[in-house]
Amino acid sequence: MTKYVFVTGGVTSSLGKGIIAASLGKLLQARGFSVTIQKFDPYLNVDPGTLNPYEHGECYVTDDGAETDLDLGHYERFLNISTSQANNVTTGRIYQNVIHKERAGDYLGKTVQVIPHITDEIKRNIQSMAIGGDYDIVITELGGTVGDIESLPYLEALRQYRREVGVTNCIVIHLTLIPYLRAAKELKTKPTQHSVKELQQAGIQPDILVCRTEQSLNNELRNKLALFCNVDFESVIEALDAETIYDVPIYMARERLDAIVLQKLQLNAGTLPDLTHWKNFLGKLKNPIHEVHIALVGKYNELADAYKSIYESFIHAGAENECRVKVVPIHSEVLDEDPAEVAERLRGFHGVLVAPGIPVNAVLKEN
Repeated sequence: MTKYVFVTGGVTSSLGKGIIAASLGKLLQARGFSVTIQKFDPYLNVDPGTLNPYEHGECYVTDDGAETDLDLGHYERFLNISTSQANNVTTGRIYQNVIHKERAGDYLGKTVQVIPHITDEIKRNIQSMAIGGDYDIVITELGGTVGDIESLPYLEALRQYRREVGVTNCIVIHLTLIPYLRAAKELKTKPTQHSVKELQQAGIQPDILVCRTEQSLNNELRNKLALFCNVDFESVIEALDAETIYDVPIYMARERLDAIVLQKLQLNAGTLPDLTHWKNFLGKLKNPIHEVHIALVGKYNELADAYKSIYESFIHAGAENECRVKVVPIHSEVLDEDPAEVAERLRGFHGVLVAPGIPVNAVLKEN
């Protein structure tokens, strides 16, 4: 039977649920399990294709042409798998599917409601990844933050689904923040306690806490979190800020996140994860012997996430060639039609990359 891991977030957004999910997937994959990841986004857009890049970052296009969340790029890069439309579902798509079914008479005239119709559609999308038995473990990232009104149908669907398949087949990882107050020189657990209470009010008890923090958690803090959040001591996982996102699987391996997940899912842990290739990649990434400068001509350079996959591709290509790639963003509007000025602006770069969506005119081609 396919096992399920859900990753929720609390306290604040942008803590890195996608990176934690991808890192866990990498560790489980390195132990020999077949893993995939999907993301549920709580916004009402049918997909992120029409979202402003300044607000949402890049729109990641999968092999089947689906316009999806940028986290799917992380999933593919970490797990070396191809994702599809099925890996990214939005509230807009959930409601669209339900309304189409209602118009087609599939509900036989019943009143269509959030419960059970919306929650059933969410559960159907969760199960869709397991059809065919291709995966041992499905990791599902729930976008947004616990307490947001938009997330409530997903939490209710998670509560129901966990009850249906059993707690040994479905576990919840809650990613939260342990802020460090410099004036008091203390790490504070209260935001995490409140976040877990929000989750418990939705009928969900997290199995594992992953705590983002600037400072290392001592045993006293871990005991306090375990006691007040009702989790095991060993299930309080420290997630220190990392130099690069590609350090995170190593950090999570040290914290035994994968082993704890397998224990709670009652799966044979097998051998330790083989991260030799990953560590070789990290070694090259952190110890380059060459350096090149690349100009990135784009329209949305103010937000690096708007061109996330481009930056990440340079990181991977550079590491493969033991080269540090310094990408210098240049706004397309500053390049005018004067060939001499364009040439001067781009002088000294080893290469120029024009971001998708920017017309490459004859002047830029010549320079």
